[in-house]
Amino acid sequence: MENMSLVKKLDENDLPPLIDHIGWRLTRLSRQWKAELDAALVAQGHDWMTQAQGGVVGQLRNAGVPQSELAALLGISKQAVQQHVDGLVAIGVVERVADPADARARIVRLTRKGAAALSDSNAIKLAIEARYRTLLGSDAFSALEGALDQLFDAGTDGG
Repeated sequence: MENMSLVKKLDENDLPPLIDHIGWRLTRLSRQWKAELDAALVAQGHDWMTQAQGGVVGQLRNAGVPQSELAALLGISKQAVQQHVDGLVAIGVVERVADPADARARIVRLTRKGAAALSDSNAIKLAIEARYRTLLGSDAFSALEGALDQLFDAGTDGG
């Protein structure tokens, strides 16, 4: 006798269709944008910015940020922050300095090398944006920015 399978084989006609949706368009463009940014960063010698530790740099302000606050800002564990900051210190991108408000705490701030990399990253982002603006036209690009902000804001307030 032939063994009967306990799992029903699906007929291709029983499968729901794959749909085209805004989420896919947003994800696809986000991936394309990130790939373009990363390629340009690597070309400029900032390959470390394309890795997870590069996210730390985006959270640092002029005076730096207490290391204890970075975990919440990045949405990662304190241990992961410690590893990322250690790696960035090792390559000279950030430094830890004493927090004047708390002798036990450390402020993480950019070095000149880190600030130069951030400046390069900003220039790349602005160049990508300028290309998008040229492709769409200024009015359409501004409308897109407004629509994306509106959708984000509506999602955060339950609207």
